[in-house]
Amino acid sequence: MPHAITPDGVKLHYEEAGSGTPILFVHEYCGDWRAWEPQMRFFSRRHRCITYSFRGYPGSDVPASGDMYGQQFAVDDARHMLDHLGIPKAHIVGLSQGAFATAHFGRGHADRALSLTLAGLGSGAGREGHEQFKQDALVTAALIRKDGMAKYAESLTTNPTRSRFRQKDPRGFAEFTRHLSEHPDVGAANTMENYQGKRPSLYDFEEEWKKLDVPTLIICGDEDDPCLQPSLYLKRVLPNAGLALFAKTGHTVNLEEPAAFNRDLWNFIVLAEAGKWMPRLPATKDASLI
Repeated sequence: MPHAITPDGVKLHYEEAGSGTPILFVHEYCGDWRAWEPQMRFFSRRHRCITYSFRGYPGSDVPASGDMYGQQFAVDDARHMLDHLGIPKAHIVGLSQGAFATAHFGRGHADRALSLTLAGLGSGAGREGHEQFKQDALVTAALIRKDGMAKYAESLTTNPTRSRFRQKDPRGFAEFTRHLSEHPDVGAANTMENYQGKRPSLYDFEEEWKKLDVPTLIICGDEDDPCLQPSLYLKRVLPNAGLALFAKTGHTVNLEEPAAFNRDLWNFIVLAEAGKWMPRLPATKDASLI
């Protein structure tokens, strides 16, 4: 299996397909490199597509120390993937935890991003509930260490933000939970404790978001309640962002509605590459209809 080795010696498993302008897919907490298969199959017809696993996830190394996990490691590892593959710039597409990494990748490495796609972004990172979310993450990490990932994956079947996925596509949801149950306990607990449990709020970086003019697409399911307000917030503060809401859709948007996700992402990438994804006109903000 192909691996990229980070400067701190962690091997990251990746797979790639296709040729053309590169797209780097960055997975969520409950996903891994396999979670982007509908996008790899679609976009590799015209693009060079790369999917990889975070440190601590299937195929990649699983460091025992929690000190080797966290948001900054996730951002740096995305950059290391591009460096390893000799890619100067790419479209960066992230979901949930991967969208946090993608947003902060843009904040720190805007020169390496052709565009940013932030899907399912913002759970636990709003102005309210942020500290409680971090405490809940520490409790969840302890439960994973005690009971293992198979038990955690089973509990996700009743999670409200995943219920539409289970309802619409039982077979796809079963595969999703089976893949999740295969995640290494140590890596999952360390990620939950040191990434989810320690990440800052999106709202802490407002002045930096206002300066990030990379073409950006924000995608959110309208039943993914924890991400709705943060998605609207970023739409308002990012100068060149568009927002796509998917009706009757939960958190795992790329798997729950792959055709809609691929359509909107494809349209966005085409416009971004053509220089037609334009910043919002200042006069339209707070404008009246009369």
